[in-house]
Amino acid sequence: MAAPTEQSRGGGFSGSPWTVTPWWRLAVLLFSVSSLPAITALLEGLYCGTEVCYDVLGVTREASKAEIARAYRQLARRYHPDRFRPGEPGLEEETQEFAQKKFLLIVTAYETLKDEDTRRDYDYMLDHPEEYYQHYYAYYRRQLTPKVDVRIVILVTICAISIFQYYSWHSSYNEAINYLVTVPKYRIQATEIAKQQGLLNRSKEKGKNRRSKEEIREQEEEVIRDIIKNKIDIKGGYQKPNLSDILLCQIVLFPYYLTNYVAWYVSWVYRFTICREEYGDNEKLYIIRRYMKMSQSQFDSLDENTRQSFLEKQLWIKENYEVYRKEQEEEMKVKMATDPRMKRYRRWMKNEGPGRLTFIDD
Repeated sequence: MAAPTEQSRGGGFSGSPWTVTPWWRLAVLLFSVSSLPAITALLEGLYCGTEVCYDVLGVTREASKAEIARAYRQLARRYHPDRFRPGEPGLEEETQEFAQKKFLLIVTAYETLKDEDTRRDYDYMLDHPEEYYQHYYAYYRRQLTPKVDVRIVILVTICAISIFQYYSWHSSYNEAINYLVTVPKYRIQATEIAKQQGLLNRSKEKGKNRRSKEEIREQEEEVIRDIIKNKIDIKGGYQKPNLSDILLCQIVLFPYYLTNYVAWYVSWVYRFTICREEYGDNEKLYIIRRYMKMSQSQFDSLDENTRQSFLEKQLWIKENYEVYRKEQEEEMKVKMATDPRMKRYRRWMKNEGPGRLTFIDD
């Protein structure tokens, strides 16, 4: 009679007394599922690996930064390779190799928990273990992100480009001045100006203050060079470098330039589109420059007579400019057709071709 009683009390066993009931199966399954997040939350290769960083330092998840730092210093003094002594009280069974691994784990735990962003990601991994792909992404994204502020990198890059830009412009400007010094036209004019200002009057020098001919010649060259620098306004790519033109200043002054452009554009539309005002000379030259697709520096490099001829031909009118452009193209074609060098080139292409480099003279 005992057997039926045990069966009825066990929930209806059938067969062997070692058979587990469905109720106990459900209990074991629930227990396994409840313990699953704590197991899968610790991923190998992330943070402290299969160890909990809080447990490595011996602190709770509610510990403050000061408590975490204090625990780290205590453990670091104990397991640092330079300070670890096997055989000390409490360390009898620990080896030097174990201490090195332990110290690296302590450092990793401290690096993880001392930073607020990294600690937040780590706590999120502990609370949401099922999102392991996101945990891998967040971990390696933070590891591979440059430690230097991107804004500092951009600022340093802009400064380096600006310095190179200014140096390049300054070198080009000096090359232009060196060339103009050798041009007889500008050299004679500069010499006349220097004589008028009394800069080239050679006074007789005696005693220790007497200079050699080479020194006098160098001084005269420097005077002529300075006069050419001050009197000649070079335009285009060889113009005098200006700090406001470098990249850094352009970026800083961009809001100012943008505001001026918007105000100018609104004024232009209001004056010449709504109010139908007549164009002035500056407005006419602006329209001509836009038709020619020239920059302001390129247009300024043209001499005054050329720009005045544009106004006389009324090139700000679209139809007049199209006629002028076609005339310039036809003139260029005629010039190329009558150029002796182009004739020799066409004869060479016709008779020899690019396969042979035979020079044909007229």
